[in-house]
Amino acid sequence: MSQTSAIKKGEAASVAERLATLGIEIPPAQPPIANFAAYKQEGNILYLSGQGPSEKDGSQYYGKVGGDVTVEEAYKHARLTGLNLLAVMQDALGDLDRIKHVVKILGMVNAAPDFTRHPAVINGCSDLFIEVFGEAGIHARSAVGLGSLPNNITVEIEAIVALKD
Repeated sequence: MSQTSAIKKGEAASVAERLATLGIEIPPAQPPIANFAAYKQEGNILYLSGQGPSEKDGSQYYGKVGGDVTVEEAYKHARLTGLNLLAVMQDALGDLDRIKHVVKILGMVNAAPDFTRHPAVINGCSDLFIEVFGEAGIHARSAVGLGSLPNNITVEIEAIVALKD
């Protein structure tokens, strides 16, 4: 059994150990682009504002998926967006092991009018969360296409996570 298979099966390991095994480094959390909070906690639920495909240096990925951006490229952008969500979670909680499970994500795709493969794009984030959190990363999800997103980014994803008592 590979390390990734063991992680997906929910083998006990800290999130930090899983990240190291997967060779994943969490970037610094990006500040919000407008007048809102990157997250809000209410009881044992953490609500994360939408994040986009921003690199560590602040550069972003732009364009219409199904037009000038391929599904494969957009999948990578959704995975990067998932990393940015992890960065916000870590910033909010200090320790990703405080997460009980990912409850739901809403994935928005900046899609060409005839594009229909929104779930294939948002799988980039979903796959990452399952790799990182194991079974606790399996979540409810919506994947929708929109006519535009802020600054013409390719994807935006928000998340809701439950915290351990």
